[in-house]
Amino acid sequence: MRDWLRALIAAYGAHKLGGGCVSTILIFFIIYWLLGHTGCH
Repeated sequence: MRDWLRALIAAYGAHKLGGGCVSTILIFFIIYWLLGHTGCH
């Protein structure tokens, strides 16, 4: 998976799931990390 696509998906998920600024950033990094480690390269 390309990095920009991975970042876009992570940003969308963080926006939908996050409540505040800090939680949105944490969710973004968690989703970004998970997408990088699922073997979808």
